[in-house]
Amino acid sequence: MRQNSQSIKHRPSRTTEREFGGTLGATCIPIFLPLTVLYLSCVSRSPAASVLQWPPPLPFTDQLWDPLALVVLLGWIALHSFLYLLPLGKVSEGLVLRDGTRLKYPINGFHALCITAMLLMALLCLGAPLGYLFELMLPLAASAIGVSFLLSFYLYIRSFWAPHHALALGGNTGNPLYDFFMGRELNPRIGNFDLKYFCELRPGLIGWVVINFGMLMKEVELRDAPSLAMILINSFQLLYVADALWNEEAVLTTMDIVHDGFGFMLVFGDLAWVPFTYSLQAAFLVVHPQSLSLLRATAIVILNGIGYYIFRRSNSQKNQFRRDPTHPSVSNLETIATATGKRLLVSGWWGLVRHPNYLGDLLMALAWSLPCGFSHLLPYFYVVYFTVLLIHREARDERQCRTKYGLAWDTYCRRVPYRIFPYIY
Repeated sequence: MRQNSQSIKHRPSRTTEREFGGTLGATCIPIFLPLTVLYLSCVSRSPAASVLQWPPPLPFTDQLWDPLALVVLLGWIALHSFLYLLPLGKVSEGLVLRDGTRLKYPINGFHALCITAMLLMALLCLGAPLGYLFELMLPLAASAIGVSFLLSFYLYIRSFWAPHHALALGGNTGNPLYDFFMGRELNPRIGNFDLKYFCELRPGLIGWVVINFGMLMKEVELRDAPSLAMILINSFQLLYVADALWNEEAVLTTMDIVHDGFGFMLVFGDLAWVPFTYSLQAAFLVVHPQSLSLLRATAIVILNGIGYYIFRRSNSQKNQFRRDPTHPSVSNLETIATATGKRLLVSGWWGLVRHPNYLGDLLMALAWSLPCGFSHLLPYFYVVYFTVLLIHREARDERQCRTKYGLAWDTYCRRVPYRIFPYIY
C-alpha cells in the first residue's frame, strides 16, 4: 500500500492551462514564424524592401541552400559550446527547483563575447571577407531554422526519460504538438551542459552582433566606409548584447529560465528569430543607405541613452532586491508582503509602472529603427513585433503573479495601475 501511495504522489500531473493559442497556435506558429524569417531576410535585401511584396523578391529555391552556411552555423555553435565549457568567470546557482535543488551555471558569456571580438579582429587582419555574411544571410537563416527543428525534436523525445519534477509546468499537457512547442523539460542538460541556458545568451545573441558587423563590412566594401546610421545601429545593439552578457547572472531569475520549458518556442527564438530578425535594420542599410544629420543622430543617441538607463536601472534594482533585500540600495524601498513570504516592490522604478524594464526596452527599440529613416516600414518591424511581444509577456506574467500572490497582487496593481507606459497603459 505504501508503494502505491508513493507512485501516485510522484506521478506527473497534466497541465490544463494552455497559452499561445493552444494546439492551434502550437501548430501554426512553427510553420509561419520560420517563413516570416525567410521572407523578411529576402525583403531586406531587395530594392523595394516592401513588407507587402509577394512573391518574395528573391527566388527561394536558388537562395535557401548553401553548404557553406551550414558549415559556418555548426562551426559557430561548436565554438560557443567550447567557450561555454572554459573555466572562465564564476559559477552561480539558479533559483530553487521543485525538488529543492539548485543548478549551477557558468557566468562567462561576456568572456565569450570578448573572445569572439578578438577572433573577428584577427579574421579582419587576415583579410577574411566578413561582408560575405550579407550573401549568406538567407541560407544561414534556413540552416538555423533546420537546426532549431532538429534540436526541438531531440528535446521533446528525451523529455520522456526525464524525472517528473524536471518537467516544466506549462509544457506537460499530454498534447504532442503543444508540448513540442512549449517544451516538456525545464532544464535539459547533457552532463553539466545546460542546453536552454546556453542557447538563451550565446550563439543567437552574440551571432546577432556578428551579423551586424558583417553588414557594416559589406557597406565598407560597397561604399569604402560605414555610414553613420550603420555605426549607430551596430553600437546600440552591441551595447544591448554586451549589457545582457555582463549581467548574465540576472537571466537566472527570468521567466524563460524559471518557468518555460525548453521546446521549439525558445529554441527557434534563440537560434533563428533573434539573430535574423533583430539584424534587419543593419541588413536594410546595406541596400538602402541613409544620410543622417549630426542633430538627428544626437537626438537618436539621447533616446537610446534614456531607454538604456531606464532598462538597466530598473533591472538592477529588481535583481538586487531579489538577491539581498537588506542591501542599502533597496532596503529603504516600500514593499507589500505576500502569503509566500516574498515582498513586492511598490516604490522606486517598480512603483512607476509594473514593468519599467519593458518601457526602456521599447525606447531602445525605437532608437534602433530611427537611423533607417521613414521611407520604409521594414526597419520598424522590430518595434512593432517587440511591442506585441512585451505586452503578451506582461499579460503572461500578470496571470502567474495573480495566481502566486493572490490578494497581495491585487493590492500591488491598485498601487501601481500602469503596466508599461505611465498614464497610457
